[in-house]
Amino acid sequence: MCGIVGLFLKDPELESGLGALLARMLGTLSDRGPDSAGFAIYGRETSGRMKLTLRASPGYDMTGLMERLSLIAGAELPHEIRDTHVVITAPAEQAAAMRTELARVAGINVVGAGRRMEIFKEVGRPDRVTHRFRLAGMAGTHGIGHTRMATESAVTTDGAHPFTTGPDQCLVHNGSLSNHNAVRRELIRHGLSFRTENDSEVAAGFMTWKMREGASLEETLNASLDKLDGFYTFVVGTETGFGVLRDPIACKPAVMAETDRWVAFGTEYRALVDLPGIESARVWEPEPATPYLWERC
Repeated sequence: MCGIVGLFLKDPELESGLGALLARMLGTLSDRGPDSAGFAIYGRETSGRMKLTLRASPGYDMTGLMERLSLIAGAELPHEIRDTHVVITAPAEQAAAMRTELARVAGINVVGAGRRMEIFKEVGRPDRVTHRFRLAGMAGTHGIGHTRMATESAVTTDGAHPFTTGPDQCLVHNGSLSNHNAVRRELIRHGLSFRTENDSEVAAGFMTWKMREGASLEETLNASLDKLDGFYTFVVGTETGFGVLRDPIACKPAVMAETDRWVAFGTEYRALVDLPGIESARVWEPEPATPYLWERC
């Protein structure tokens, strides 16, 4: 089942309303994935800084954590708490040291990292999850999201999407992979590690590995067609845009729409009906085994 969405804004005048548009798209698909939800927002970058999105256990002492990390930075770190998550804006040259320190901290997980990307995900009905994180008030250039009905692993926050594929890159998936265990074992031999049994994390891991080897996003999506068996639709977020890929059979539903102001993806057309100008948009079903890419210049 599951539902996935993506929205890429061409018109800067729409950027302040990105979160509100994405929240409505995800809310519409709540019935496709009532177990958990997540989304990635690509907002403004700060020169020389890296964003780290952290997820904490309920009741965690965020103040103490920020004091601990500020000692590494040598100054108070800008941060924003949203429910169980906190986004830290750290000096880029200190991000690796902070991640090393965070690995020693019980009750804290690094959900995502990048110059522009922030990732939020939790268990619960999607419209309630987006409300908890105040998605409707977020701004940015583009975002992707997911509503999950668990089939391949337990209903946990770790198992929720998006899964990160590297700095400023993440993936959401609708479908099921038949060979994910074999691919997982191969990727572990290449030095990757996994937090969950979710098949979608394996897809994200494969893309991480290919891009570390120097492949472009388009080359990575094409390589996925040869490596990953099953039925799937992927939406991949990057720092400059997003990509879409369906398996060669394309049995999972998918629809795209585009105007001169935006381009959008939805598992179903009803996820797109509130977008401005949808009545005059070009609407189509993406072709099987064909990567679609949109990027900002």
